[in-house]
Amino acid sequence: MNYDRPPHRGGGPHRRRQRDDFDYHDRRREHDSPEHVIKNIILKLGEVDPVQEVPRVAKQIREAPVTVAAISEGIRVAVIEQPYKIPYYAALLRLLHDPAPAETETVQPSGSSSLPSLGKLVLEDFWKGFQGYLDKLAWRDIRLCIHFFAHLMVAQVVSIESMSALLQSFAAVLDEFGVSYGRGKNAALCATEGLLIAGPVIKKSLSPNTAEIIKAIQTFNESVVASKVLAQPMISLECSDAALLETAAELLESGLAVLKALESSEFLDPWSSVPQPYLDYPDLDPTVTSPFELPSILVPPEVIELDGLATDAGEDAQVKKEEWPEYFFSLFDDTITPEPLSVSGFLIRSHIRDTVDIFEINRKECARLLLEYPKWCVPGTFKPKSEAPPPTEEDPNAKNWQPESVVIETLLGSLFLLPEPPQQSIYYIALITELCKLSPSTVGPAVGKSIRKLYTALGDGLDPEVSRRFVEWFAVHMSNFGFQWVWKEWVPDLAFVEQHPKRSFVRRAIELEVRLSYHDRILKTLPELMQTDPNVIAAQPPGPSFEYEDPSNPYYDATQSILGLLRGRSRAEEVVSHIDSLRTTLESTPSAPHPYASIDALIRSIAVQSLLSIGSRSFSHLLNAIERYLPLLRGLANPSPAQGGDDVTEAKTDILDAVFTFWKRNRQMVGIVFDKLMQYQIVDPTEVIAWTFGNSVGSSGNGTNPMSVGAFEWDLIKGAMDKANGRVMVARRKVAALRKEQDDSIARVKASGGADVASMEVDGEVKPIKQDDSAESPQLTTALKAFASLTREQKGALARTIEGFVSCLAPSPGDVYQNLYARNVIGDEAWEQRLTWSNNEWRTWETWGWYRHFCRTYAPYLRNYATTLSTVGFAKIQDSVDPAAVLIKKTWDIATGQEA
Repeated sequence: MNYDRPPHRGGGPHRRRQRDDFDYHDRRREHDSPEHVIKNIILKLGEVDPVQEVPRVAKQIREAPVTVAAISEGIRVAVIEQPYKIPYYAALLRLLHDPAPAETETVQPSGSSSLPSLGKLVLEDFWKGFQGYLDKLAWRDIRLCIHFFAHLMVAQVVSIESMSALLQSFAAVLDEFGVSYGRGKNAALCATEGLLIAGPVIKKSLSPNTAEIIKAIQTFNESVVASKVLAQPMISLECSDAALLETAAELLESGLAVLKALESSEFLDPWSSVPQPYLDYPDLDPTVTSPFELPSILVPPEVIELDGLATDAGEDAQVKKEEWPEYFFSLFDDTITPEPLSVSGFLIRSHIRDTVDIFEINRKECARLLLEYPKWCVPGTFKPKSEAPPPTEEDPNAKNWQPESVVIETLLGSLFLLPEPPQQSIYYIALITELCKLSPSTVGPAVGKSIRKLYTALGDGLDPEVSRRFVEWFAVHMSNFGFQWVWKEWVPDLAFVEQHPKRSFVRRAIELEVRLSYHDRILKTLPELMQTDPNVIAAQPPGPSFEYEDPSNPYYDATQSILGLLRGRSRAEEVVSHIDSLRTTLESTPSAPHPYASIDALIRSIAVQSLLSIGSRSFSHLLNAIERYLPLLRGLANPSPAQGGDDVTEAKTDILDAVFTFWKRNRQMVGIVFDKLMQYQIVDPTEVIAWTFGNSVGSSGNGTNPMSVGAFEWDLIKGAMDKANGRVMVARRKVAALRKEQDDSIARVKASGGADVASMEVDGEVKPIKQDDSAESPQLTTALKAFASLTREQKGALARTIEGFVSCLAPSPGDVYQNLYARNVIGDEAWEQRLTWSNNEWRTWETWGWYRHFCRTYAPYLRNYATTLSTVGFAKIQDSVDPAAVLIKKTWDIATGQEA
């Protein structure tokens, strides 16, 4: 043995450790590089005092041995990720625009030997990044860059003429033929916010174009009046064109109102919260450094990817997402939060919304930044903190708004946007929770006031979808803070009828709290009057309601025999065989009375409830039970002819009935089980929607209530619709992937001269293959058939939903459970009498709200299939002049873009 040779360590951990060390040192060298250091300095600008730090950072940049590209990238990233710092980055570039002293000229611009102006070089490189955002139509990044350019123009770094031309380019988008609302809105916001910052200077120039830009925005805004009716958070059933500005302000309309007010006052705003630190620097000498000329641009058109897929009827199956007008709630007085129709109010809310969207990946950091936002505004904008030293002298123009109230109002405004919020609802809920944890003494009161204001709006026409999000936020928020709420404030509202929106809110909130905790704990938090009211909280905890669990039930023994097999994990075939023999026995012997139409329906009820009983212990138990006995469920849903197989619809309805009966005391589980039955294709979405409308009839002491849709029914309808739409989306992606794979394969064959390159062997003979560009692979053919089938299912689900709402709101004379209240809740006179409404009126009013929400939520799909769906769905009311029928069709026309 050679003892001089080092021992063999087998590689493994030693080599891996060496490799990790190398990677660590490489990363450390990258982090210690001058480029990384200077980018970090730029990003952290203003952590202590931005006014004092700007000159120091400018000096560090000039002295750092880095390229112009590195400096530009640092500023560009900072501008689009920290919008509240944009004025200070403009000030930084203003200092860099000054000629540098000869002894500090150590910057190394790429490919340049001279250094006329570091700021100009940086701005030239910055523009390249802006052009990239423009090419991708990254609208938020584009808008924030325009903020930056506007501040630079005020700082005399950018020329007035080029800035005016830039804003005019975005105003020109509004004149495009057939411009979509989303594209027009984003372009209009770019022009609006740019003018709010740069307008005062542009107005004083030799050739101002502010009036032309404002006129273009106004013309575009007036062209979308109809769609605003469905986007308002407060319902106006008559679909009138009047905007309800007392409680909510539309984003683009607010910006236009601010611009028009500024135009009338020659852009002399008495107060602006936006700092302009660069105005403290000396004016630039145009003979030494000329302003930067922004290149002219042309906003690229929207890119629409065409996949060539169409429905059987030749309709375009591709969904183009629609954008709606954005209405934001005003929850506080103008003395507490800035008025939305002011420069400060508009820009402050814009900064907060951008910050919230940018930091969606880190809610804790976002909460910290939101509470620190006042430091980036002009002193006097917000009320100083209690521990802050008092100002040396009082500013008579100071506003002293409450920052926490502004943040909460803006967050809730985004959460309640219709038809859907920009981010997931849970993000806003969690962010408010983090804000409360960081500053409970200041954020807590703002949250409490917001809850009370929104609760008051419940009886004044708050949209049912907004009410749903409100109650979910309330319940989750309470769960994060010990379920502490002053319920006695709402005890007087128990005098309202049970279906009044305030009563529904309390009932739903407590139901959600019980889900997040447990029944007895929530019961103890309620006042005595609420504890004893069955319409506030159920007497029993939520749980299963097994119809055949009672030994006195005549079918108890039959059920126990099935349960024995299920508990023993018998094979599905054995259970099916036992159920068949049980059916034969029940059919051949006199049976006890039962509420079902046939023995088959009884068997299905026993089998499904027994299976749910096995899976009722937990969600995993439910999944295991369904997956183990899928053959059983498929057999029950698709009976053979000998078992009444001619009526598959009835069989599937029986299954859904059994699920609802079993989980009627825990309605959350009804939606969960329905979703799993659709996932495993036991039932399809159209059948769930049909079942939901068929069971939307409640019972009362005076008989049967008319058909209506509440929050529970809407959750089931939405779950089924999303399932149908999701399947089509997955099928579309699969077809696109297979087509791309086939196209790539054909391209490879053509490139190889027709040889089968995939089967080439060394020294083997190359075999030519036949080329048939039109032939589809078997996988693609199968995928196309699946896509066509799922598209028909999607259209069926949409059509069935429309038919269901028509049956609820405008039934034919011969329909069962006619809703005679649909026309009685329409109109201002009826609304003024809402305090005298019964449960039926309130149910009907809520149904109208869910129909409106269905139309705006699924508008992209409705537009694609508008002709087919309107023909099928509105067949009963096509020529009707009934007010309810007219309103149904008018709402449809607005959602599908057919309203004149």
